[in-house]
Amino acid sequence: MLRENVNDLLAFIAVARERSFTKAAAQLGMSQSGLSHAIRGLEARLGLRLLTRTTRSVAPTSEGEQLLETIVPRFEEVETQLTTLIDRREKPAGVIRITAEDYAIDAVLWPKLRDALRDFPDVKVEFIIDYGLTDIVAERFDAGVRLGEIVSQGMISVPISGDQRMIVIGSPEYLERRGTPRTPQELTGHNCINLRLPTHGGLYAWEFENDGEQLRVRVDGQMTFNGISQICKAAVDGFGLGFVPDGLAIPYIEQGRLVQVLDDWCPSYTGYHLFYPNKRQSSAAFKLVVDALRHRREAPGRSNVADEQYTPP
Repeated sequence: MLRENVNDLLAFIAVARERSFTKAAAQLGMSQSGLSHAIRGLEARLGLRLLTRTTRSVAPTSEGEQLLETIVPRFEEVETQLTTLIDRREKPAGVIRITAEDYAIDAVLWPKLRDALRDFPDVKVEFIIDYGLTDIVAERFDAGVRLGEIVSQGMISVPISGDQRMIVIGSPEYLERRGTPRTPQELTGHNCINLRLPTHGGLYAWEFENDGEQLRVRVDGQMTFNGISQICKAAVDGFGLGFVPDGLAIPYIEQGRLVQVLDDWCPSYTGYHLFYPNKRQSSAAFKLVVDALRHRREAPGRSNVADEQYTPP
């Protein structure tokens, strides 16, 4: 359909509804002569007479009535869809897909979003647990969560947690049975619970630092998981030493079910960041999620390990 037909069809609808060129011209904000010219042009292109004109009235011909019955519902559908899109831009609605580690979801994302989303039932959030360096653009995620130091260049990065810390933990029964390691090197003689990473299918090397000395220790043991939460549970059950975020382990430590070791070798590091492409056109729903997750500095005296203390199942 010729582009000029769209405006001329809208002009035809206005005249047919108002039964008056004068009223229709005023409604459309155009001159009466310009409106008359548009209608004549439409009739000429279609080879049909659409309106019957008299000195006192204007009325659609039978062909005009048939055309009205066909095009009016279509234009109304388009207008409804455009209105819906505008409302969605202004009113939070839609699906937001986020990829993150299970601990980040449990300790940071969910505690913040569960309250923020209660008043916005049209906003749907899908969490995908992933320990790999997923290409969120290729996989069509709206955003990802990583530690701030490994966020890819070219991404907008929003801090969503305070600093984090990985610690070595074991059950009192295990440490009584196998002894307490005094240095990271002694971990090679212990039953350690491994984390398998999907990026290269390899096992995560535990990372330590003390007085500027950095160490990466490859450990071995009976159990290997691809999730942090499962490592913590296995350590609680006495299956060896685990290397987990302190926010995950602290509740168990306070209950006496875990003991922290090698504390001097476990420094803090940059916390979790939400990242997304810098060219992303943000919807109202996405802006709502980002604002809810954005990290606010903690009040003095409050731990910033996680935004809400993790509660073990």
